Amino acid sequence: MKLEYDKDVDAAYVCLDAKNIKSTKTIEINENILLDLDEDGKIMGIEILNASKVLNKRLLSEAMTV
Repeated sequence: MKLEYDKDVDAAYVCLDAKNIKSTKTIEINENILLDLDEDGKIMGIEILNASKVLNKRLLSEAMTV
């Protein structure tokens, strides 16, 4: 698992699948949370929009920046 953060767009991405397989479907949970699924319907990643408003600032500062 790895966390990436793009402060220019204030979006964080939690990558759960280290194989870097492309997602085949994205599900919007709410206006700030999107789930990326693989072809088997398994969660590959979680995108968090407006990340600085919902995630710990220290966590974001330690994340890989994009």
